[in-house]
Amino acid sequence: MPMASDDVDRFVGSRHRLEAIAYRLLGSATEAEDAVQETFLRWQAADVARIEVPEAWLTKVLTNLCLNQLTSARARRETYVGQWLPEPLLAGDPMLGPADTAEQRESVSYAVLTLMERLSPRERAVYVLREAFDYPHREIAEILDITETACQQILHRAKKHVADGKTRTEIDGVAARRIVEEFLAAATSGQTGPLVRLLTADAISIGDGGGKVPARAKAFEGAHAVARFLWGLFKPATAKRALVGGAPGVYAWTANGDPAAVAVVDGRVVGVMCLQVTAEGIAAVRSQVNPDKLERATERFAASDHGRPLFEAF
Repeated sequence: MPMASDDVDRFVGSRHRLEAIAYRLLGSATEAEDAVQETFLRWQAADVARIEVPEAWLTKVLTNLCLNQLTSARARRETYVGQWLPEPLLAGDPMLGPADTAEQRESVSYAVLTLMERLSPRERAVYVLREAFDYPHREIAEILDITETACQQILHRAKKHVADGKTRTEIDGVAARRIVEEFLAAATSGQTGPLVRLLTADAISIGDGGGKVPARAKAFEGAHAVARFLWGLFKPATAKRALVGGAPGVYAWTANGDPAAVAVVDGRVVGVMCLQVTAEGIAAVRSQVNPDKLERATERFAASDHGRPLFEAF
């Protein structure tokens, strides 16, 4: 029996919020879309007239679908080729969700999404629902079928795990562009010295190629090692152009609220390099080059007024 239009509209009105929750839980826009679609199918099959609080029902169904997905994802990531990084979202993507508070902006940053991989699925759910969406502990406890006290304890543990590795400075869009421009100027200067001065002493560089694009399985660690790697990465080479299908135009952007360099070939995003900025300098360079995780970024790039690239790489 077809669902009433009012009930469809009720789901559609919640869709962006559900997608934002699912993305923070899964670190994947594609998997988030799948989880929201499955939630809709369950909404269609439910006796909607008996559901007292639709938003709570939808959130509970979605969260539990994501918890199941996270459990299986951990097993899959054991066989993932190289480093695993989240799927980046470019500025303006509605899946980024609310950004009114520092906690909301932080919860979707590339650095924190990466750090949340340390959390158990339940810890991640409590952290996301509380920090990013301000759900009261009572409602989170009902969603996860735990006590309110247990929910508070889980949040305390989750925040500690994330905070232990989190050092990030909030910056606005203008500052982000300036940082990316300065970073790229140093990376293409032909010398490692300018890069070393921008990096923290313990800086790291991580790349995710998913086995489809070459990316080092182990992170580079230390300012000098990272600077040498980046110098080599931006050094012109015919083989690099052949690998990505041309000379990429490189744009200054933000991804997940962090300063980012976005490489584009013929309208296709081939790499997103996110910079984790601290008061001491750039502490981490995380590069997503797995083409499976760049499709949404390509769509967002095409829909944006992106202007001209800063330069052509390789």
